[in-house]
Amino acid sequence: MPSEDRTPVTTRVPASQKAAWAADADALDMSQAEFVRTMVQAGRRELELPEGVGAATAAGAEGGECDGVEPDSPGPNPGGEALEDRVLDVLHEEGVCSWDELVEAFVGDFEDELDETLTRLQSEGPVSYSGREGGYVVRE
Repeated sequence: MPSEDRTPVTTRVPASQKAAWAADADALDMSQAEFVRTMVQAGRRELELPEGVGAATAAGAEGGECDGVEPDSPGPNPGGEALEDRVLDVLHEEGVCSWDELVEAFVGDFEDELDETLTRLQSEGPVSYSGREGGYVVRE
């Protein structure tokens, strides 16, 4: 992994949520830190952040890292209508959902999509998993 300044981030979540994240990270052969970084960045993209939000991290993103976001995501609605529609669909199907149940509904969809995408990219050749590098890399 390239050397760069890193800073720890601490958050508190219910023990059951941390256990679910740890299991999901293991299933994806990722560290817990890598899993959380990936999910946060995916959520930022899904939210279609308004112009200017996240621009600082996008400008400083290093190649090969999962730090960057699209700085010019369109739309004045940071939640996005697509996300609203998906929440409503889940609630219509399930009736009542806790916060954790809603999060799990969306994380599960993302994990499936991420797994399929990484499998395809690895089979097509542009991406491989490198134990030496500690994660997925783009092949030269």
